[in-house]
Amino acid sequence: MLASSAFLASASSTFTLQESILSSNKSVSNQSVASTEIVWEALPSSPIPASNKQHIRKAWDKLMTTKHASLLQSRTQCDVDKARLLAASSSHSGDYWLHAPPITSIGLRLSDEAVRLAVARRLGCKASEPHTCTCGNPVDARGLHGLSCRKYSPRQQRHSSMIGIVWRAVKRAQIPATKEPSNLILQNGKRPDGSTLIPWSSGKPMAWDVTVPDTYAESHIGDTATEAGAAVNHAAANRIDKYDELADTHIFYPVAIETVGIWNHWAVELVQEIGRRATLITGDP
Repeated sequence: MLASSAFLASASSTFTLQESILSSNKSVSNQSVASTEIVWEALPSSPIPASNKQHIRKAWDKLMTTKHASLLQSRTQCDVDKARLLAASSSHSGDYWLHAPPITSIGLRLSDEAVRLAVARRLGCKASEPHTCTCGNPVDARGLHGLSCRKYSPRQQRHSSMIGIVWRAVKRAQIPATKEPSNLILQNGKRPDGSTLIPWSSGKPMAWDVTVPDTYAESHIGDTATEAGAAVNHAAANRIDKYDELADTHIFYPVAIETVGIWNHWAVELVQEIGRRATLITGDP
């Protein structure tokens, strides 16, 4: 699918070098490029990129992949697959495993089983044998029910792990922080997942609360099948309403990330700011 775009981008980026090597026989190279351009122009909705972008592979690939993504979406009948395709094409959806370097020492190496499940869920493949969950609900071959089942113990482990990741990252930036601060119990009896002990911005400390809505849950699938990130945006808004009492005393961030990996913009903003501060302290980019 991307063979012609790969060749045309390569030919454009090495044009000067080809001119010097093939000065006596330019016709061979020119004929190959011309014939491939003819094939490319014959494709529907695939105009040749502007001359100043023809050396960029992404400029060619994006035209092709966008068209095929739209084609896949139009042929999909199942809401689960519609939500999966929308999520897979969203920003940051693959950050937590596709783009993370597998470095064991900092906890980024996934087990073979974790990779198998991540690939299966991204591609919509079978991940398990159909069975009945302990909650009594049926589980199909995709095995997606466990992502939202309240009796599935790893859900709580996932939540605790994410709280710890944010907490350790904040401390790495040499900002003292605490998990579930006891001095911030609100009138509704709730407290955020963490808070800094010193001001973060504008003279206020920062508090955060983690939430991981399931893209495929029955309560979300109707929205996530039509809009990427619908579940995570709804969950973040609920967290802001839940902790609105903190607005006067804290900078509050809802760290909302869907099970497919879509991040809410507040979560992205917080992680980028933590990274910026950690880089200033450690000198490690």
